[in-house]
Amino acid sequence: MSDSRIKHLKHSMTPYEKTNVKASVMQIANTIVPFIGLWYVAYLLLDVSYVLTFLVAVVAACFNVRTFILFHDCCHQSFFRSRLANGILGTITGILTLVPYEQWKWSHTIHHATSGNLDKRGTGDMWVMTVEEYAEAPLLRRIAYRLYRHPLVLFGLGPVAVFLIQYRFNRKQARRKERMNTYLTNLGIVLLYAGLCALIGWKAFVLVQAPIFYISGLLGFWLFYVQHQFEDSYFENEDEWSYVQAAVEGSSYYKLPAVLQWLTGNIGFHHVHHLSPKIPNYNLELAHESVPSLQKATTITVKSSLKSLRFRLWDEQTKTFVTFKEGMRLSRTRRKENATSCNSGIKFHAKIPG
Repeated sequence: MSDSRIKHLKHSMTPYEKTNVKASVMQIANTIVPFIGLWYVAYLLLDVSYVLTFLVAVVAACFNVRTFILFHDCCHQSFFRSRLANGILGTITGILTLVPYEQWKWSHTIHHATSGNLDKRGTGDMWVMTVEEYAEAPLLRRIAYRLYRHPLVLFGLGPVAVFLIQYRFNRKQARRKERMNTYLTNLGIVLLYAGLCALIGWKAFVLVQAPIFYISGLLGFWLFYVQHQFEDSYFENEDEWSYVQAAVEGSSYYKLPAVLQWLTGNIGFHHVHHLSPKIPNYNLELAHESVPSLQKATTITVKSSLKSLRFRLWDEQTKTFVTFKEGMRLSRTRRKENATSCNSGIKFHAKIPG
């Protein structure tokens, strides 16, 4: 992608980066209010049928995902013009979604600045190894990576490990503002949960909140995973890495049914979001539809996205994700080819008279 095209693409995002306060307030009303209402309905249905409670909890979990999108926009300072307003709403929605605002804002900013950069992996992203890295890794590291990338671990234990454990602690070098926000978030969660337990009883609270927490966490993990882990994604080393290409080629357009698109706050237009994080979620679709080059991004559907569960390793030569089996086959084949090439070179030099 030429420098002029990159500049043009970045400039074309400017009109969609404007925050609409009315639209933002409307999203608070049509997201957080229904979430609270659905939570209450799920509780009332405990006396009727837990099946009904669970079904309502599933819908509430979807609204919790949408609440996280509001939190996400606040972290990018794109939901309100005021940094203070973004911080206040971000902290409140962080309590509802169990994510500390300042901590997540820090790691997610790094994710955007380094997405697809093979030399800067490890903060705000998922663990990705290349074919050669995996082939050369010690046995214990390979076992750990296999466990991490297994769907039952990634999507089964992942939400619990991250939302209930990891986010409750500060990173070692966190600044005071970040540490205090994590403490405030944890205190808010404790007070909210303790209050609800005192009001309706701990058993009723767990029966309602547990499925909402787990399903919303699983959906959040899936959305983050699938929008970067598609077959022909984008990963390059620092000297060849491009922010714009990483955004447009390394983030997918997740084409979802209208209802799911709304519930996930348009995050399916992930390529647009990565190109310009300042665009509020309610402008992402408009930007996608208005800029022809963005419509060339990799498009995945619910059905095709399921294939990503097979992808485990990034192959630097073919520029694609491959399975463990394919990765090991490629590694063995290349080693044999290199060995043959080296042997041929030795024989060739041996024939040269001294």
